[in-house]
Amino acid sequence: MNWYPIALPPQAGRRVLVTGANAGLGFFTAARLAGAGAHVVLSGRSPERLDAAVAAIRDVRPAASLETLVIDQSSLDSVAAGAERLLAGPRLDGVVANAGMVHTPMTRRESLDGHELVLATNVLGHFAMLGRLLPHLAPGARIVSLGSLSTRLSTFRVDDLRLERGYDPWRAYAQSKIATQVFGFELDRRLRAAALPVASVVAHPGYSISGRTPYVPGVNEPSRGGRFADALQAAFAQGKHRGAEVVLYALTAHDVEGGQYWGPRHLTRGEPVLQNPTRVSTDPDIAARFWTFAEEVTGRAFTVDG
Repeated sequence: MNWYPIALPPQAGRRVLVTGANAGLGFFTAARLAGAGAHVVLSGRSPERLDAAVAAIRDVRPAASLETLVIDQSSLDSVAAGAERLLAGPRLDGVVANAGMVHTPMTRRESLDGHELVLATNVLGHFAMLGRLLPHLAPGARIVSLGSLSTRLSTFRVDDLRLERGYDPWRAYAQSKIATQVFGFELDRRLRAAALPVASVVAHPGYSISGRTPYVPGVNEPSRGGRFADALQAAFAQGKHRGAEVVLYALTAHDVEGGQYWGPRHLTRGEPVLQNPTRVSTDPDIAARFWTFAEEVTGRAFTVDG
């Protein structure tokens, strides 16, 4: 059954950062927020692709309030420079930690900082960024981390987060997403303990694929063959514009609370509903170990206090 996206609450006067906003879920999240009146900061690695995303949004919403910020989430120096620029501007009312690698390398690669590349891109960059930005979030702000269905299909080697004992592309992606969820839920526990008026929520977009997504010049341009192949999965897949609705709901809906996990009603597709994450994702002991690891490898303490 088809469903129509729920109208967003008015976002005028709100400033939101969406990482990885030049394509996919990030683009449609940014576009919908801008359409609801938010000032949206779109970040990504490529200035050309960011410009294409802005042009696509303004083609539909000429008055959209947008700015771009070039950040490579896998580089701690790039993340630090981007955070400094954000700290120099108005406070943020929301952060969508969306940037990440879906198509992971076939062999183990390392970031410029010497960390396993998928983990560095999908998790460590956001950990380092949010550690800097937390004091700059306005009261009532919400952080949404992007989880994944893959977290239900893999174990979590908390003692081998760098995948030095064995690498494969699937494990690299799934383990990075488990770590993302672990971080998102632990962040909310620490925010609550410190009585800070900021919430951390985790959302997963189900099975959202390009071939089920509207054509957007410079942003989403799947080939005819890609559209045909993805159409064969229509019974259990949805477009990325629909997957973004779960993220948007987690960010803006009035009935969302910190520490919650949102996803599509039918697991892989459908309207946003509250769901139960895996036990590993919410285990405080595992979270404490991950937090210590992340502080060590990023070289910066992430302190959450009032």
